[in-house]
Formats: sequence, structure tokens, C-alpha cells
Amino acid sequence: MFKDLDPLLHSQLRLGIMSILMAVEHADFTYLKEKTNATAGNVSVQIDKLEKAGYIKVAKSFRDKRPLTTCKISKTGIAAFEKYVNHLKTYINK
Repeated sequence: MFKDLDPLLHSQLRLGIMSILMAVEHADFTYLKEKTNATAGNVSVQIDKLEKAGYIKVAKSFRDKRPLTTCKISKTGIAAFEKYVNHLKTYINK
């Protein structure tokens, strides 16, 4: 039987952001924007959704007097991502 996929992670951009964050300790906003090839506005909206869900932690600071947003995946986010991937495998292996 197919398992339900997390609708929050089923978005291509949010899944991309989560995939990147699974592979690195943390990533800044510009890095995520460049790697996903998405607009700044879209990345910002998706980061906000992931943060509100508790999947990522966001830190805001300054570097050389410029705003710096850094994201890191949370334990909840890791668990959700791994569950999503395992559920996706049920679709592939059927």
C-alpha cells in the first residue's frame, strides 16, 4: 500500500532546500537561492514555511553590514525528510 507523502516536502523547491540542508551543516540564503535556481522571494517564502513547521532553524545576522540569513535542518526536519524518502520508496518499489 502506498504511504502518504508529507505535503510540505512534496513541493519541489522545499524538497530541494531540505535536500541541500541534509548534506551540509548549514547554508546561507544566497547559497540556497543559487543551488535551487529560484527567485529570492520564492526561496524566502519556502524557508518561512519550513521554519514554521519546525523543519529548519533560521538565524539572522549581519556580515560586512549586510543581512545574512543562515538555515540549518532541525532534528524534526531530518526525521520528516527521512520519513518522506522512505514513503517515496514505497511508490518506486511497487
